[in-house]
Amino acid sequence: MSGADVSQPQKQGKGKGGRRKKRRMSIRIDMTPMVDIVMLLLIFYMVTTVFSMPQAMEINLPPSEETETVPVKESRLLTIRIDGDNRFFWNIGDPAKNLPQLLPSLRPAADTGGYGVDSDSLRMLLKNLNYDIPKLNTLILIRENARYSSMVDILDEIDLLERSWNAEKANQLGKKVDELTKDEKFSYRYAMGEWEDRDDRIVAAALGSSVGGGE
Repeated sequence: MSGADVSQPQKQGKGKGGRRKKRRMSIRIDMTPMVDIVMLLLIFYMVTTVFSMPQAMEINLPPSEETETVPVKESRLLTIRIDGDNRFFWNIGDPAKNLPQLLPSLRPAADTGGYGVDSDSLRMLLKNLNYDIPKLNTLILIRENARYSSMVDILDEIDLLERSWNAEKANQLGKKVDELTKDEKFSYRYAMGEWEDRDDRIVAAALGSSVGGGE
């Protein structure tokens, strides 16, 4: 018998003093069915569980032998600087003529959490400038002590803009995104440069000229 078996001993005679002995019931629980159920559940969850795939950001870099210097007009150059406090500054052309501006922060100036770039403002800035300036090039400069997440944020926004732009273009032409020709497809032009001492001075000048740090 599976489950809990109860065995009852046979009746015994009276003991000493004429008292009848109490019956003792022994209980034995069979754990085999429970172990089977546990193993079946374990196998079920192992088979049906979807393991999360590692996420990585793909960056296509040109081969070193094909790398060459291409002159870019100042009027078509957007420079985005991210300083050690992870603040995002942007300007078009020469910073001496067009001082960088600080992108809005998600947090108010009095917030102890510090500056946090507004991703919506960053996305709209990139979208509007690429619409207004044909063949816009973006130079990204990140200070060495800035957070790694700041670089991820700007590259994510570039990738999202490129995807949404091509999806909208394909919808207008009645095509699929992979059917767009090279001339129809939008490819964001950007490069990452090395932060120099002059960039510290440019950022300091931008903060000094703005009211309340520009936030």
